[in-house]
Amino acid sequence: MSTPATRSRENTRARLLDAAAQVFAEVGLEGATVEAVCERAGFTRGAFYSNFESKDELFLTLASSLGEARLNSVRERVSTMVGSGELSVADPVDLVRRIMDSGADDRMGVMMLSEIRIRALRDPGFSVAYLAQESEMVGSIATIIQDIVDAGQIRLRVDAEQAARLLMIVWEGMTVRDAIDGGDADRLRSAGSEALGRMVELLRE
Repeated sequence: MSTPATRSRENTRARLLDAAAQVFAEVGLEGATVEAVCERAGFTRGAFYSNFESKDELFLTLASSLGEARLNSVRERVSTMVGSGELSVADPVDLVRRIMDSGADDRMGVMMLSEIRIRALRDPGFSVAYLAQESEMVGSIATIIQDIVDAGQIRLRVDAEQAARLLMIVWEGMTVRDAIDGGDADRLRSAGSEALGRMVELLRE
């Protein structure tokens, strides 16, 4: 059972993350200073540094929380589809679309991940933390894929982790392209889902 102190800390972190998302949407990663985030959240720098070591950690945490929110939605959707037998749908494009429709995508998330990758390219120290986070994400996606394989709905030419990495690369590439082309959240989701479906067609036996 969480204590009042724990709940207060969780609330502070949540408010800082929400403020970081707002500031990022306005000025980007480089312009989103610790001071700007603290001012938006209504906290002091001391409160910030008692929760995050740096701005880098803050934005990696924010990116991770956005990814986990989508993965949780996908997990729930897959679990429901397995239980109801919906995963027996033959067309992989339709199957992926129905799974991915459970989540949301927006330009802010695409832009944030793109800027974080650029930061990782420029800073070897930051790249270590980014790659570690990416590895965790691939592992989570691989678990979802393995659940679908174990349900007997599909067989793949590669193992779940390889499939997860390929699907993540395709998803990120398509959403970035459509965000550049002015796509809204629905279009980003649709483009990403269709591309993943086509990739599943190539990966399945």
